[in-house]
Amino acid sequence: MVGLKPSDVPPTMTVKFLGAGTAACFADLLTFPLDTAKVRLQIQGENQAAQAARLVQYRGVLGTILTMVRTEGPCSPYNGLVAGLQRQMSFASIRIGLYDSVKQFYTPKGSDNSSVTTRILAGCTTGAMAVTCAQPTDVVKVRFQASIHLGPGNDRKYSGTMDAYRTIAREEGVRGLWKGTWPNIMRNAIVNCAEMVTYDILKEKLLDSHLLTDNFPCHFVSAFGAGFCATVVASPVDVVKTRYMNSPPGQYLSPLDCMIKMVAQEGPTAFYKGFTPAFLRLGSWNVVMFVTYEQLQRALMLWESPF
Repeated sequence: MVGLKPSDVPPTMTVKFLGAGTAACFADLLTFPLDTAKVRLQIQGENQAAQAARLVQYRGVLGTILTMVRTEGPCSPYNGLVAGLQRQMSFASIRIGLYDSVKQFYTPKGSDNSSVTTRILAGCTTGAMAVTCAQPTDVVKVRFQASIHLGPGNDRKYSGTMDAYRTIAREEGVRGLWKGTWPNIMRNAIVNCAEMVTYDILKEKLLDSHLLTDNFPCHFVSAFGAGFCATVVASPVDVVKTRYMNSPPGQYLSPLDCMIKMVAQEGPTAFYKGFTPAFLRLGSWNVVMFVTYEQLQRALMLWESPF
């Protein structure tokens, strides 16, 4: 057995919430530069970024990160980290922590196992709920990640995370903090389904077939498969979401308008811009998050158990 043994008692709601949020924050700390590289590659070629693009060109994951470090400083890949951690504590706690409970809610009474349809429905539900609560943190995170800072003459628009919330609300209205909610709901419903359902099914099949036991290798394989599946199905919506959330007022009439302009100006391949960093980030994020989440649940249940 690798790691802590599973608890005989199912994890409580508190344990799931706390474990999911903490595990997601830990995963973000390790993979945030990949997420920032993904955002920079996704917005490259956009009209808004044309002037900056003449000065800075990003090529590949490592090239993007190295270019950012060289032109903007060693901390630049972690732009927006504070908002990112705020996002995970609210977002992951809901979409991951509530998944099992919502799945049981949708499962017909008397049924021993949840169907694929039930799991997909649960993933869509918790993903949409999480986005509705955490959208402002996502908007601020993307704004910081997309902001190119090339020196004193190119000062940042926001002095800090809290200033970003205030500035966006003041200049764009409170609705500005929920900009891109619909594409984000679509994106995260898809991602949550792909991640949670794929992980759930892979883990179940590996255990039922006795290929692996309920420990680190099983969690690793299941999480890696979940990350790849999520990246493939969610990349198009993710690119639209990133560009729409980062755009100034009036650049796009709607997420659909953003999508149409992308196809017209850059072709359908624009939907998979930043795919490599997206997969590296989402794949590694899923592995770290799910492995940590499984162990945290077991550790917290041991801590809660009476001596």
